[in-house]
Amino acid sequence: MAGKRVTGRDGQDEGGAKAGLPAMDISLAFPQATPASIFPPSASDYYQSDDLLTSEERSIRMKVRGIMEKEIAPIMSAYWEKAEFPFNAIPKLASLGVAGGTIKGYGCPGLSITASAVTMSEIARVDASCSTFILVHSSLAMVTIALCGSEAQKQKYLPSLAQLTTVGCWALTEPNYGSDASSLRTIATKAPGGWHIDGQKRWIGNSTFADVLVVLARNADTQQLNGFIVRKGAPGLKATKIENKIGLRMVQNGDIVLNKVFVPDEDRLPGINSFQDISKVLAISRIMVAWQPVGISMGVFDMCHRYLKERKQFGVPLAAFQLNQEKLARMLGNVQSMVLVGWRLCKLYESGKMTPGHASLGKAWNSRTAREVVSLGRELLGGNGILADFLVAKAFCDLEPIYSYEGTELEANKS
Repeated sequence: MAGKRVTGRDGQDEGGAKAGLPAMDISLAFPQATPASIFPPSASDYYQSDDLLTSEERSIRMKVRGIMEKEIAPIMSAYWEKAEFPFNAIPKLASLGVAGGTIKGYGCPGLSITASAVTMSEIARVDASCSTFILVHSSLAMVTIALCGSEAQKQKYLPSLAQLTTVGCWALTEPNYGSDASSLRTIATKAPGGWHIDGQKRWIGNSTFADVLVVLARNADTQQLNGFIVRKGAPGLKATKIENKIGLRMVQNGDIVLNKVFVPDEDRLPGINSFQDISKVLAISRIMVAWQPVGISMGVFDMCHRYLKERKQFGVPLAAFQLNQEKLARMLGNVQSMVLVGWRLCKLYESGKMTPGHASLGKAWNSRTAREVVSLGRELLGGNGILADFLVAKAFCDLEPIYSYEGTELEANKS
């Protein structure tokens, strides 16, 4: 046996190294259909919803679409498979010019809520993980500082966050409190010159590498919610990656442990003194979340639309079969309804009429409807529907955590 490699059924030797030849490039292994690394053209705007947008909103949408298709589509499957974040792509994501969304000044783009929403869908159309990264960074961390921070805090933190030279995260959820977030138990205790924070957070996106952590904690004296800016590397702060996720695999969700983490008074957010104070932050983030499944569904439809025309069986394209046409038409109808719900949410917000119930129902409806879209898409692609190379399998998995973290109808009914 000396010098002989012993290979098991899984194609690995006893030391864990892979045996055999590497996999063929997908374009060579399956030349009949184009993989998602070359992203399909947009075919999902059947009701010409672009006409509802201003020229500026259409312009930023097309800019984001072009960058995502050119720069992110070719690399997304490899990073998703490895469950790693593409840090080398951050300058490309910065070039989208959407970090900070509706925030005016401080180097932020000052977009309309509609522009911010449709660009979120364009990012999600190509990759849901990148859209979650931007949502957490921009619509949670940055918006919290903009709406609840002091002028000094805005000037100090927002410009670099807008350029993505620093990255933010937003720490609310705890191991024992998920949807019941207002019951959080992380404690902030007053100390000379600042605060000591003790507690634990879970499922916090971007937390393993964020430079700026917005942490929500209960004031030990008032028992009300307060907000704090915690900086990367603070003594007593530990963030570790949550492993073995089946969806949003590029997003680095983390477990955070805070052990007497000192935060100076200057980094306490003065505008957060109760859970109700973050409702204005959640209003914006819920609109963005409502548009994530819109984008995912658009990408899946676009992929299936191209695939069914390229892939032939029994001498004709798959698109020639009526069963496939019916599924594709159902997907297209769902996308139209989701776009119109999302657009109406934006208009209600802009007019000051949007209620928490509007936002909750919108994101619950869109998340649920998108599940049907991605499920039908997975069926349409057959065996290739379980390969990340053709987008649909990845989108199918990515939608599940989105449905869980913002798709619950319990919240809509409660509103």
